[in-house]
Amino acid sequence: MSQYSFLDDYSEGCHPNILSALANTNLIQQTAYGHDEYTHEAKQLIKQHTGSEQSEVFLVAGGTLANIISLSACLRPHEAIVSANTGHIVLRETGAIEATGHKIIGVENQQGKITTEQLKQVLTDHAHVPHMVKPKLVYLSNATELGTLYSQQELTDISQFCRANNLYLFLDGARLATALTAEKNDLTLQDIAQLTDLFSMGATKNGALLGEAIVINTPSLAEDFAFHVKQRGGMLSKGRLLGIQFVELFRDNLYFELAAHANKMAKKLSDGFAEKGFAREADTDTNQVFAILPDALIEQLQEHFSFYVWCRKTPDSSVVRLVTSWATPEEKVDELLRLL
Repeated sequence: MSQYSFLDDYSEGCHPNILSALANTNLIQQTAYGHDEYTHEAKQLIKQHTGSEQSEVFLVAGGTLANIISLSACLRPHEAIVSANTGHIVLRETGAIEATGHKIIGVENQQGKITTEQLKQVLTDHAHVPHMVKPKLVYLSNATELGTLYSQQELTDISQFCRANNLYLFLDGARLATALTAEKNDLTLQDIAQLTDLFSMGATKNGALLGEAIVINTPSLAEDFAFHVKQRGGMLSKGRLLGIQFVELFRDNLYFELAAHANKMAKKLSDGFAEKGFAREADTDTNQVFAILPDALIEQLQEHFSFYVWCRKTPDSSVVRLVTSWATPEEKVDELLRLL
């Protein structure tokens, strides 16, 4: 049996519909820098799905780029970001946000999430003005880096707290599609558009070759945002490449169908681990499965499958992360479970 990868949800190229659309439109001339007809259509489709016609949409190539552009555009030099200590901007972006000159205030994660009580404490701890950075933006991920979800009530509470305390709220949606199609999810895109100042919608991890959409819901933040996109290297001359992909994903709900498949495969994996007596590190509801396995078993599984050994749990066991994707064949999930 050849080795199959559960390392991430972007090991494959893209969905065949996207590949066909790119090929079929290849020789049709279009205006550059995102002023093409496909990007215009993509933005309109995204606005329709969010139910927020007043929002502004910008398409960029990747998730880290979306975070750098979005967060740095919102903040003045002395202003800081509050994030769970497991946040992607904290652990997996090589200090990209700090490199823009903004401190990240990390708080202990609660299954990947943060609470309003923690936000209150951050404001209390940074009240020695002007000798400390000023907390100004709250960074959330949905799904979180542990694959968990924010409920509608949790997001509403955080949103109300931010508005009452003059804080911006940004939601990193690199895996938003799997969050929205999870069985336990009670949030909609419309909710997110109403409750956040801005958020991103990832396509790189959900069937596209590359691409993230930044949706700005607070008009003042959209002003001059295109300058930030250009200055940070996010404005592709062949912007059509991004536009075409988002059109294919959102024209007929393909975006959500692909994520639902990834979640279904992850649930089968997760249930299979549980049935065989292996615990999970986090109560994951999306396409990332964190299981606690004996090191000896991990070595045997790695002869056939690729996945991350996330962290050590005990002297002879570790947490592993397996990620399913829009293209994960069910037979590969079955093969791994048989090997257990």
